[in-house]
Amino acid sequence: TPREPYGGYATELLRVERSMRLRRQRLLSLLAPGEIIPTLPSFPMMGVGDFTYPSAEPNGPIARSEGIPDLAINPHPRMHTLTANIRERRGSNVDIRMPLYKDVATPEFKGLPRWAPAPEVRGDAMAYGMGSCCLQVTFQAHDVHESRFLTDQLAALAPIFLSLTAATPIFRGRLMDRDSRWSIISAAVDDRTPAERRAADEPVDESAKQPALAGEGVRRIPKSRYSSISHYIYDCPAARMHHKPNPFALVSDLGYEVDEESEATLLAEGIDESLARHVAFLFSRDPLVVFGDRVDLDDATQTEHFESLQSSNWNSVRWKPPPTMDSPIGWRTEFRPMEVQMTDFENAAFTVVVMLLTRAILAFDLDCLIPLSKVDENMRRAEERDSVTQRKFWFRKYLVAPPLPAERAAMSCANRNFETEEMTISEILNGKGDYFPGLLPLCHAYLESINCDASTFAEVKRYMKLIALRAKGSLLTNAAWQRKFVAEHDDYLSDSVVSPAIAHDLMQAAHEIGTGQRACKEVLGQVIVEPIHPVDAWDVKLDSSRVDHKTRHKLLEQYSHRQSFLSRLRKQTSDDPSALGLPRPMPQSASTPVSHAHTGHLFA
Repeated sequence: TPREPYGGYATELLRVERSMRLRRQRLLSLLAPGEIIPTLPSFPMMGVGDFTYPSAEPNGPIARSEGIPDLAINPHPRMHTLTANIRERRGSNVDIRMPLYKDVATPEFKGLPRWAPAPEVRGDAMAYGMGSCCLQVTFQAHDVHESRFLTDQLAALAPIFLSLTAATPIFRGRLMDRDSRWSIISAAVDDRTPAERRAADEPVDESAKQPALAGEGVRRIPKSRYSSISHYIYDCPAARMHHKPNPFALVSDLGYEVDEESEATLLAEGIDESLARHVAFLFSRDPLVVFGDRVDLDDATQTEHFESLQSSNWNSVRWKPPPTMDSPIGWRTEFRPMEVQMTDFENAAFTVVVMLLTRAILAFDLDCLIPLSKVDENMRRAEERDSVTQRKFWFRKYLVAPPLPAERAAMSCANRNFETEEMTISEILNGKGDYFPGLLPLCHAYLESINCDASTFAEVKRYMKLIALRAKGSLLTNAAWQRKFVAEHDDYLSDSVVSPAIAHDLMQAAHEIGTGQRACKEVLGQVIVEPIHPVDAWDVKLDSSRVDHKTRHKLLEQYSHRQSFLSRLRKQTSDDPSALGLPRPMPQSASTPVSHAHTGHLFA
């Protein structure tokens, strides 16, 4: 996270990569010998044998996991409390199940009957998910309406960028038949009771009710707390002004739970239905962490109780109101699906392009919304192996509404064409036919429309080129590169097992790629990462405090004995101007005035 938000000028886009490189450099400067910082979403050997330093045994009182020791959990009280409370509310350990990749010698598939369930890689602790790393970007909006509009638009883009940034093909030392962390995290924080997880047609078990829980623990909840969004939140102002139904409700086609009392309260206070149901959706969950000294707060002036729910509903995008009533921070949208990449160039490229897409959507009045049922389907496809090149995704066929007569222009949002079709990611990014321009050309057009300066434009083009080539399949995703690395390793036995030796070499290679010590044309193409070194990582203050007498005397004595100092001193005190590199003076006459023009050189 940067120290402060980036500004609103095009040149600020160039700060993103510089900031990321500086942070990596500072991390490098703090490492002990033998330590590295590869930026991959997950450690491949997490939950396999003795994987922590110092060594620690699993089955501790907090996680109660057969693979994760409590020592591996962040020591902050929030993380310990989350781990324990998710398990307690659920009534059991979490149940993570990821499909195992079938290679030619994977033992679990040998002799497996066709009717048998496919082999899985399993996990039982929150740390498997919350121990992952990702690339999240938060955007400041002009006002509450713009923030809601962007939240919905970015939700439709989430699966596309999850696929493009896929970087997690390994889980617990095994190759998965998935490329992303998303389902791992979703299952890792799933605190729903068995009754809340029941099928839609399954009746409520009255004996399962728990009055202390939200919805008594039996209100059916279709998704984990970590999931794609379940509803759009934008409310069309023109439709409301003309007493028409909100057109965006047509594509918000998923059933989702709400707290009825919260919804009724908000509607009674004049909050529009879309926003009222969104907040009521958050309040349908129980808070997972509340610190004891923060229970009795004035909710009229503080939002901490709201944030305790808001911050533990981890959706693909998050709508973020100001953190306090008097905060200078405004209305924001957080884009959450992307996986962290090996290099700062890649991470900056995706950050900048998503940022430009938000600007293009607003400036050109684009509309990416599709039915949320199709967004969910896209999220499932995005996790699949090699989904960038092997899958198609539902997307909006026309991003710009056709021109309307003047009498209907005011109702433009109520006359949206939500027609969709399946496209490859290359078509979505680079364009299709003569009716779909592509997201990257739209970013290019936006930069031209604002007269972006040449240096910024040139660097952003490099970012867009990387993403365009990845969308086409010309460059590998981080996940595809990791699979290739494992498959080509001398220790790999084609059995879907990532051994400690393979994992060690993989992490070392990723670290070297991230720090510019190793080229990786398969992922980066012609991009060269300038090496990052741990020296000079921190700013040095021009301190004006006095140096003590003893230190000052020692420094001056050491300096006076340096040959370079003595040489300069002799030159500066020489009567011969040529010793200073100056021309010899011309002979003076009565008519030649004396010039002092060179006097300043003596002090240069």
